[in-house]
Amino acid sequence: MGYALKMKRPQWLSVRLVGVVVLQLTLAGCIVMPDQRHYVGGVVLVPPPPPREEVYGVAPTPGYVWLQGYWRWVGNRHEWISGHWNAPRAGRRWVAHQWVRQGDGWYLRPGRWERQR
Repeated sequence: MGYALKMKRPQWLSVRLVGVVVLQLTLAGCIVMPDQRHYVGGVVLVPPPPPREEVYGVAPTPGYVWLQGYWRWVGNRHEWISGHWNAPRAGRRWVAHQWVRQGDGWYLRPGRWERQR
């Protein structure tokens, strides 16, 4: 009877080992890849829509600068970010956001305040 117990333990371990190996091989085939149809390493593969026309009226304070709206990539689509008025910065001018062609896609160059020349 002691011999029969010794035989069952190795069989039980080998069945368990086979189960673990099968599970690992199954999960190895379940690699989740990010959606590369739209966004790869900072480059969006979907071209941005044309800019929207915005009605911005009169500046709330004399001298304020209108910062034009732009399309921003959010998740898996372009989303419009509305423009707004901003106080000017001495010796600087606003350069708007710009979508730049890069390879097979588009890269958003953020808007920024640039020194005037």
